[in-house]
Amino acid sequence: MSSLIFVQLLLVGLRVTDTTTDTWRHCTDLVPLDLLSFVLERDPSKLVPGVHMKQAGAVRGVHFSSPHSSMSFPSSQLLVNCDLFPKEFSIVVTLKVTRTAAKRNEYIFSLMEPKTVGKRGKTEEEKDKGNVLERNKEKERHGETEKERRIILGLRLSRKRLHFLFRGHGGALEHWGFRGKRLADNQWHTLVLTVGSHHVRLTVDCSSPLEIVPSRPFPSDINIQGSRFHIGSRGKWKGLFSGLLRQLVLVPGSDAIHHICPSSEPHLAVLSVPPLLSDLPMMGREGDGHVTSYETEERVSVGLERSCSELIQGQLWFNPLKKSLYLCDGTAWIAVLEDHKRLDYVLEHQVLTTSSETHDVEVFQVPGMGLMAAMAHRSIASGSAVYLWSHTGFQLYQNISTYEALAWRHFSMGKKMFLVVSNSGGGPDKHFNKGSEMDFSVIYKWSKKRKRFVQFQTLQTHCARDWEAFSINRQTYLAVANHRQGNNNHTIDSVIYKWNRLTKSFEVHQRLPTSGAYDWEFFTVGPYHFLVVANAFDGVTTSVDSVVYIWVNGSFQVFQTIKTFCATDWEMFQIGSRVFLVVANGHRLHGNGPSRYAINSTIYELDMNGQLFVRFQDIVTYSAVDWEFFSLGEEYFLVVANSFNGESYSLNSILYRWQGYEGFVPVHWLPTIGCSDWEFFSAKGESYLIYSSAKAPLSKVFKLKTY
Repeated sequence: MSSLIFVQLLLVGLRVTDTTTDTWRHCTDLVPLDLLSFVLERDPSKLVPGVHMKQAGAVRGVHFSSPHSSMSFPSSQLLVNCDLFPKEFSIVVTLKVTRTAAKRNEYIFSLMEPKTVGKRGKTEEEKDKGNVLERNKEKERHGETEKERRIILGLRLSRKRLHFLFRGHGGALEHWGFRGKRLADNQWHTLVLTVGSHHVRLTVDCSSPLEIVPSRPFPSDINIQGSRFHIGSRGKWKGLFSGLLRQLVLVPGSDAIHHICPSSEPHLAVLSVPPLLSDLPMMGREGDGHVTSYETEERVSVGLERSCSELIQGQLWFNPLKKSLYLCDGTAWIAVLEDHKRLDYVLEHQVLTTSSETHDVEVFQVPGMGLMAAMAHRSIASGSAVYLWSHTGFQLYQNISTYEALAWRHFSMGKKMFLVVSNSGGGPDKHFNKGSEMDFSVIYKWSKKRKRFVQFQTLQTHCARDWEAFSINRQTYLAVANHRQGNNNHTIDSVIYKWNRLTKSFEVHQRLPTSGAYDWEFFTVGPYHFLVVANAFDGVTTSVDSVVYIWVNGSFQVFQTIKTFCATDWEMFQIGSRVFLVVANGHRLHGNGPSRYAINSTIYELDMNGQLFVRFQDIVTYSAVDWEFFSLGEEYFLVVANSFNGESYSLNSILYRWQGYEGFVPVHWLPTIGCSDWEFFSAKGESYLIYSSAKAPLSKVFKLKTY
């Protein structure tokens, strides 16, 4: 049974039906409801009556041969503890419709009222009228017989339009019709119908949406007590859906387009597909238009979940999540090949004594040498160090003179390897001249001959907190986060340098105004390049705007500003097609007031339609200074560097695991002292985390034990 259905069944409970209009409850559980899986998976060993599994090309769907009662169920089984239909929602449908089928009015799904005694009503098969986008309203002129149910809402397909019908204000049947998208072309399409407070949008195959702005919003008082869902019909032969249906998901309170688009296969974009349909058979080619029987086509299936029964005895199933191959013996799956990799627990692997406190650690590979780690030590006397990984852990390899180093960044150009350090203490001149506001950060180049990093170029910086290296159109750039000039001037320019192939040096390319800049993060989404700065302090308050920039015509321009609180780090990561940014907020401070260290750090998700990052999840952190994202198999994790809670530097940094619609949840608490940075790395098939301490002369390596 799919994970979505499992969650839904856990939510099933008692409903109170003896209510008044003052106590009617709206649906507040925002879990996606997989309507198709719910009816198909009641007995996974066989298909429900009235349904046939068919394949078009290499894609499966279900075909309805009758409006069987097995394809109907009470709405209370999924819309739990609520009496009113959600006032904002999305419907995700993947279907395939033939040209001849679209000559009729066919229901993809419907929600029907309970049986009532009364007069007979006019049919809901309204005539299609209007232009490209229309909104029609038809009032009921008659009642109904005892055996007939009135439609509450439904999704209907006609020859030229897709209709969304609902019981509107005053009990009148209303419908919004979308015209202009040809769906009856014998091809697969994924539709997302989004009903918001002020708009209705239809998106087909992740393309530009069609939009209706109704004169009145979708009603918030649609009573669904006693109602039933019908999949593929409205409970009658007339209007039975004749195409193939692959996906049908109701998403209360959310625009599902953000979860499935963009997609490499937009016509098959997936939110939740029943496991029996998500398996991809080996035979058949995409686009051949040939429809075959499910049972006769499959020999090896691919998917996350699969049921074993006598019907598929002797068949193989490959699980890409577990990277395992199984054989069905008629009752259970027998493992043929397995590759399990799940996080079990975190084990302390090495306590590394360092020459001084460490603000940052950078882990990287050097060809011919192996895994290395550069550590930014605070001490001027001992400088910073580069460590080399061995079977026992990191061992000191090279000392490098630095001046209150705050960060290292590794990058390469062709086959040449470089390290750049952020010096906040200037250099020998500033060490003797305390009034100097001039700092110098240094780029080092790996010497294959000497097997050491040697000084390559010096760049003037101002209490540099971070370097970011990136490439755009085969050009290499470095961005420095200048934190402050002198002791009080935090509103200064940070600088982007570009590699000059003629002079063989980095030169100033662009200056960007920043406020106590702490970190840069570069990332690419499709053809677009972004650079986001963590602004920490403007001289008065830590409540300042951090800025997301986008690359336009050879330079960065402002894309979006985000309010942050002493932002110290940005981490970009992707889960599937979804793009996220998480910020580490350090503390709240304004003027001479007290500082607050226990505050929210926030995960933002890129809204492709709105073209901006929107808040996704808040996580309480304690003077957070770093986030690190990594994956193990198909599991995704974030670990935060909690550095100070207002009283102590000894506190837990927390490892979070991605739980889908729950977001990230805490799974491991790791004891740290003044944690300043986390880095994830792998060596010889094993996975590790290393953290640096800004308050003690040590760093720790943790081994991630998997099973």
